[in-house]
Amino acid sequence: METVAGIFNSPLEARQAALDLRPVGFENSDISLLLPGSTEAALASVPTEEAEQPGMGRALGSVVGGAVGLAGGAPLGAALASVVLPGIGPVVVIGFAAAALGALGALAGGAAGATMEKSMTGGLPKDELFFYEDALKKGKSVVVAIANDEARLASGKAVLMSHGAESIDAARDAWWIGLRDAEAAQYSGPDEDFADAEALYRRGFEVALDYSVRGKPYDEAVPYLRDLYPDIYAQHNFISGYERGRIYQQ
Repeated sequence: METVAGIFNSPLEARQAALDLRPVGFENSDISLLLPGSTEAALASVPTEEAEQPGMGRALGSVVGGAVGLAGGAPLGAALASVVLPGIGPVVVIGFAAAALGALGALAGGAAGATMEKSMTGGLPKDELFFYEDALKKGKSVVVAIANDEARLASGKAVLMSHGAESIDAARDAWWIGLRDAEAAQYSGPDEDFADAEALYRRGFEVALDYSVRGKPYDEAVPYLRDLYPDIYAQHNFISGYERGRIYQQ
């Protein structure tokens, strides 16, 4: 099971892309649409349940007017949540991600990461969550869909690209390009040229944004890092990048 994801400048483009995933084999329950909230409006027509995450019912009535036209009538036939994410603001989530991101909005710090990890059922890779956050912070919308086989994965990517999606990989690269010069200027390590250190340094920097270790000093994160990155976790440039990434996240 893998995910296909795309970032869109327009919520209408994102909505249409999400809807067009269905004819190529995706079920409603496979698809999530994440929309940045920008205006306040009533969502009283959206039913709520006592079982929702704390605070979610109250949020439904107070934010993200742009979602009314997109989520009204449940075009994806899926759950809807409205949450306020720290550092991002109000976000509407339609689909399988609603519960996970709802939990994130209701908590903070390490508790949010732990709840997010437990809430996910394979849809949202933990090491990509920061880039979804960054896209939403910039006012963009995100479509994420679970693909159960390679054919559906390829079809899903083609659909999102046909609607002008920016891939998570492209968003990640653009984000790093914006940081690279500043990181190169402050770099001090065994490699004289930052270009020689960059791959390991960047990997450590990005890992520090992963919810599994977010906010943890390197020494506390070592058990996790050693398991996932046994060949590089103890290398100077990886550690240096990790510590810089932790400062950046804070």
